[in-house]
Amino acid sequence: MTNAEVPVKPAATVMLLRDTTLGLEVFMLRRTNNAVFAGGMYVFPGGKVDAADGEGDEGYRVAAVRECYEEAGVLLAVDADGRMVDDGHPALAHRTAVYDGDVDVRALAADHGLRLATDALPWTSHWITPKGETARRFDTRFFMAASPAGQTFHHDDNETVASMWVRPADALARWEAGELQLMPPTVTNLRFLEAHGTVESAMAAGWAVGTPPCILPKIRFGESGRIIGVAMPDDADYESLA
Repeated sequence: MTNAEVPVKPAATVMLLRDTTLGLEVFMLRRTNNAVFAGGMYVFPGGKVDAADGEGDEGYRVAAVRECYEEAGVLLAVDADGRMVDDGHPALAHRTAVYDGDVDVRALAADHGLRLATDALPWTSHWITPKGETARRFDTRFFMAASPAGQTFHHDDNETVASMWVRPADALARWEAGELQLMPPTVTNLRFLEAHGTVESAMAAGWAVGTPPCILPKIRFGESGRIIGVAMPDDADYESLA
């Protein structure tokens, strides 16, 4: 299989947001260095869409909720009165079973009289991993969500080994200083969030996006065949690259 033939799999990511006295913060996870894809990178909770998540837009949204539960320990689900579940709710005791695939997250919600809050996630950006990536390629939809105030966030100590709440501007400053490893989609989404001081403002901007354009970066290779950079669609050399 050549680089161009690496299959593109659907994936979903969710940016969890909260208000603080210092401004808007987003939850980020550091992937283990041993990860096949994005090892050592700081990312938002997310992963590939599983067959059990469903198809189409709803499948992406269910995957975003499921991955958020698996990787951050937070279940974006509401009861019959529209209230988000809090710590101590019995549905939150099945994180490992959902991760292992023994329990379907939609069935879990239904069994506890809950509904996954898939309609509370604005779709803010859409990225496809460049051709030339030899490990894995993803067609990823990035969503946003207001973080549930009554739930405790924590990385899974498996795929992710550290976590933090951080202001987007601070994450970008640390990336520019070489302290954090970030992928281009993460940088772009942090810049989107940086323009907003509150969850309400960011969420409103997210809903206003509607259906975002699909972004497919291209890899720049040097004469030796080594990767020397990534070109974005608005870069002058983008069309000339394979």
